[in-house]
Amino acid sequence: MKCKIIFAFAFFFTSVLGLHAQEMLTVEEAVKIALENNFEIKIASNDLKIDEQNVSLANAGILPSLNANVINNNNILNTKQTQLDGTERELDNAKNLNLTYGVALNWTVFDGMRMFARHNQLKELEKLGDAELKMTILTRISDVITTYYDIVQQQQQLKALDTTIVISNARIVTAKNRYTIGKASKLEMLNAEVDLNTDTTAFLRQQELYANTKILLNQMLARDPKTDFKVVEKVQIDENLLLPDLMTLAEKQNPQLQTQVINKRIAELELKQIKGDRYPVVNISSGYNFTRQEASLGFITQSSGRGFVYGINATMNIFNGGLQNRNERIAKLQIENAQILIDQQKLTLNTQLSTAYQTYRTNLQLSKLETKNEEIAKENMDITFEKFRIGTITNTTLEFRTAQINYINAKVRSSNAQFQAKISEVALKELAGILNLQ
Repeated sequence: MKCKIIFAFAFFFTSVLGLHAQEMLTVEEAVKIALENNFEIKIASNDLKIDEQNVSLANAGILPSLNANVINNNNILNTKQTQLDGTERELDNAKNLNLTYGVALNWTVFDGMRMFARHNQLKELEKLGDAELKMTILTRISDVITTYYDIVQQQQQLKALDTTIVISNARIVTAKNRYTIGKASKLEMLNAEVDLNTDTTAFLRQQELYANTKILLNQMLARDPKTDFKVVEKVQIDENLLLPDLMTLAEKQNPQLQTQVINKRIAELELKQIKGDRYPVVNISSGYNFTRQEASLGFITQSSGRGFVYGINATMNIFNGGLQNRNERIAKLQIENAQILIDQQKLTLNTQLSTAYQTYRTNLQLSKLETKNEEIAKENMDITFEKFRIGTITNTTLEFRTAQINYINAKVRSSNAQFQAKISEVALKELAGILNLQ
C-alpha cells in the first residue's frame, strides 16, 4: 500500500501538476518581481518622484525670476495738434511707434519668512510621498506573500486529495477481489466506486481553485496570467515574534502612523506661512531696457534710449476684515486635529497589534495541534486499510470511509492551520513595518 501511495505522489507531481516543466518560484522571487512590475507600486513610485521634483528653491519662491520682454505698440491716426502760439498742425495717417525691449529681474527678498516655510513644507510632502510609497509596497507585498502561501496550502490539499483517490482506488480493487471470491456483496463494491467519484470531484474542484489562484498571483506580479510555476512544498513560520518589540518598531516604522506625524508637521508649516502675512512683502526689480519711439507729427519725431532700470516695492496688509486672525485660528485647529489623528492612529495600531498577536499565538498552537492530529489520522487510516484488506472490519463501508474522511479532513485542517499562522505572521510584520521586501 505504501508503495502505491509513493507512486501516486510521483505521478501527481509529474502528470497532474506538470511540475517538471514549471519554474520554481520562491516567495522572495515573487516579492522581487512585484516590486519591479506591480502597477500600483509603479504609480506610487512615480508620485514620489514628482514630490522629489517639487522640492526646489524656485518652487518655494526663494529665487528671483529673470524675463525677456518685448513691447511694440504702433498706431496710425489722423492727428491734429494746436501749438502754444495758436498754430495748428494737422496730418492724416500719422504713424507712431513705441518699442521697448530688454531683460527684467524680479525678486521677493522678504515675505515674512513664508518662502522658507514653504520650502520646508515641500520637503515634508516628499517625506509624505515616501511614506505613502512604503504603505503601498507593504500592502501589495503582503498580498503577494499571502497569495503565494495560499497556493502552497492549496497544493498541499491537492496532494491530500490525490492521496485519498489512491486509497479509494485501492479500496475498489480490494472490494472487487472480495466480491469475486464471495467475501463481499456487490453493494460494497458500488459504494467504493461512488466514494471514488466523490473524491475525484473534490480533487477537480481543488485543482480549479489552485489554477485560478496562480492566475491571481501572476496578475499581482503584472505578468502573463498563463505563466506556469511551482511553489515550495512547506510553509515556514517565524515563531519568534514578540509583542513589545513589534509595538516599538511599529511606532517608528508603521507608514500609516508616519503619515499622520508628517501631516502634523505640514500643518505647522502652513501656520508659519499664514503668520507671514502679518509682515510686509518686499520686492526688488531691475533690468536693462532698449527703447525707441517714432512719431510723424510733433516736436520730437524720433527718440531712443538704453540703460538700467531698478526699483523697490513694499506692501503690507494693515486690515483685511479680520481674515488674518481667522486664518491663524483655523490653522491652529488643523494642527490640533493632526495631533488627535496621531493619538488615534497610535491607539488603533496598538489595538491591531494586540489582537493580531493573540491570533498569531493561537494559530501557532493550532498549527502544532493539527499537525499532531494529522499524524494520528494517518496512523488510523493505515490500520483501517490493513483491516479492510484482510477483511476484519465489521461494517466495511462505513468504518473505512469514516477513517478515510477523517484522514483527508485532518490533512486539510493541518494545511489551513499552517496557512492561517503564516497570514498572522505577515499581518504582524506589515503593521510593524518590517515585512521583508527583499
